[in-house]
Amino acid sequence: MSESSEQTLGARFEEFVRLIARLRAPGGCPWDREQTHASLKPMTIEEAYEVLEAIDDGDDAELAGELGDLLLQVVFHSQIAAEAGRFTMADVLERVSAKMVRRHPHVFGDVRTDSSHEVLRNWEAIKKAELEEKGEARPESSMLDSVSKRLPAAMESFQMTTKVGRVGFDWPDATAVLAKLDEEVAELKDAVHGGAAHAAVEEEIGDLLFVAVNLARKLGADPESALKGANRKFRRRFRAVEDGLRARGKTPAESSLPEMDALWNEAKLKERE
Repeated sequence: MSESSEQTLGARFEEFVRLIARLRAPGGCPWDREQTHASLKPMTIEEAYEVLEAIDDGDDAELAGELGDLLLQVVFHSQIAAEAGRFTMADVLERVSAKMVRRHPHVFGDVRTDSSHEVLRNWEAIKKAELEEKGEARPESSMLDSVSKRLPAAMESFQMTTKVGRVGFDWPDATAVLAKLDEEVAELKDAVHGGAAHAAVEEEIGDLLFVAVNLARKLGADPESALKGANRKFRRRFRAVEDGLRARGKTPAESSLPEMDALWNEAKLKERE
């Protein structure tokens, strides 16, 4: 990026920060002025998921727009904090920049690393040292404390096992996870056929899903994206079933399972062709 382009980028960002400040100022937008960190929480989560959807769709124009909406949330939260004298957008940028430099000593320092695995292992060690330096490291603390319990379950499983995998607590390969998956399926069957209590069956289902998430991780797949892909495929094929029934003057409620299955298989065949 040229120096003039960097200046243009900086000017545009500063203009955007001023724009949000104007919306929040007296005489600005009544809705924007009413917002708080808490009221923006659902929108912040929604914008993040819309970014993921644009990535999955492979739509660059949509992705650019959704990233802008996500950036809006960051600047909006920063402006609310600035008005209360807590921190500013400049503080946010300074902190994240300093963090990136501190956690990449192999780029900005004299540390040598030969693999991304080593980089991630060092990342965890640096984070631990940061907590100790701030006096926030407790004897009973866990490296999993940094994984939010509010994450969707699949994402939480993925993040936790990714972290512990960096320090060697992991299955050796995908084959080992597949064997564990077979074991969990057998245990679930035993619980179901053995008349186990609902809580026990639910626990076995949880174990099965947890291992499935880890299988995705070991195969280099994002389980959340993989499941979203399966959801999109289901939506698409069931819509084809509905369209087929509609052409016959029927609704799904007026149809039979064999009839819907036949239309489903037709939709699958068309997709494969």
